[in-house]
Amino acid sequence: MVVSGTNEEVSGTYDRKKELREFDDTKAGVKGLVDSGVEKVPRIFLHPPHTLHEVSIHSQTHFSFPTIDLGDGIIDKDVSLRKEIVEKVRDSSETSGFFQVMNHGIPLTVLDEMLEGIRRFYEQDTEVKKQFYTRDYVNRRVAYNSNFDLYSSPAASWRDTMNCVMGPQPLNPEDVPQACRDILMEYSVQVKRLGIILFELLSEALGLNPNCLREMGCEEGHALLCHYYPACPEPELTLGATKHADSSFLTILLQDYIGGLQFLHQNQWVDVPTTPGALIVNIGVLLQLISNDKFKSAEHRVLANKVGPRVSIACFFTTTFQPSTRIYGPIKELLLENDTPIYRETTIIEYTKRGLAKGLDGTSALESFKLQTSSSEDKK
Repeated sequence: MVVSGTNEEVSGTYDRKKELREFDDTKAGVKGLVDSGVEKVPRIFLHPPHTLHEVSIHSQTHFSFPTIDLGDGIIDKDVSLRKEIVEKVRDSSETSGFFQVMNHGIPLTVLDEMLEGIRRFYEQDTEVKKQFYTRDYVNRRVAYNSNFDLYSSPAASWRDTMNCVMGPQPLNPEDVPQACRDILMEYSVQVKRLGIILFELLSEALGLNPNCLREMGCEEGHALLCHYYPACPEPELTLGATKHADSSFLTILLQDYIGGLQFLHQNQWVDVPTTPGALIVNIGVLLQLISNDKFKSAEHRVLANKVGPRVSIACFFTTTFQPSTRIYGPIKELLLENDTPIYRETTIIEYTKRGLAKGLDGTSALESFKLQTSSSEDKK
């Protein structure tokens, strides 16, 4: 027996796959459901009781969310200020895995127009958007759909996404939807510049040469994941995004004022603030892997909300499916005499495929890359 949002008993013959296909075939996403006047959350979006239970029992109000002022570029001229910032980056990356940056160099006008441009894309006529609707992430560099893991996750999430692969090979502006084309291309350049600064700070925070992570190719490619979370009629029955960690080296997030993003810290869900002009930075699993767990990639989620739509743009620094033979494993300089590698070496393509196949099921794909260590008794 399955219980719906209206507490009705559902027949054992309920065909979930059929309902998923019917939803997917509309190519209208969750926004299409809301536009049709839906008043109840469809069964494919109902999350398991244990997942929804987490929503009501976990909260933390005394946590002080890390804020780092980058000083609008003066860190290159002020040695003492740079040292102070590096220490803050190190502390946040080793503990929470999340922090926000202020005075990062991207004008507020660009941030506001980027959010507005994504709203324009989603709120235009469905027939215009349909040309971008696809689940082919390998051959299509601009892919719009609802839930990349729609057919593999235990429950669908209340969001739509447009994924734009911006590098390492430049994306042709003509491939970007006209509704957000100019601002998306501009924001891509600016957020890439900020990413380079952050990778230099992160390298120093690891005790390495400032160019180390860049030379490893961590900032080589990036993608913009443009999320749209419509207002939900029954937010207590679903989620905007389930618990997961980002399959990137680093993520820079631009979000609007609505909120709902939370990250897991010491088994407590912490609300991520919506600070005007700030950008949220979080460590990705690939950086956790190559730092040999010195930096932590925190799991996070997004709550559904009666207020909406919520708009956010996540910049993932990774090359995803772009051809590359580069191998990534724990950085040799970080392995002390008594510090052994925690993870095996892998390629970004292998990790990305593993993550896509698994979906956002509440577990981390990083676990499957851990090396099997022998006990001290085995070594004798």
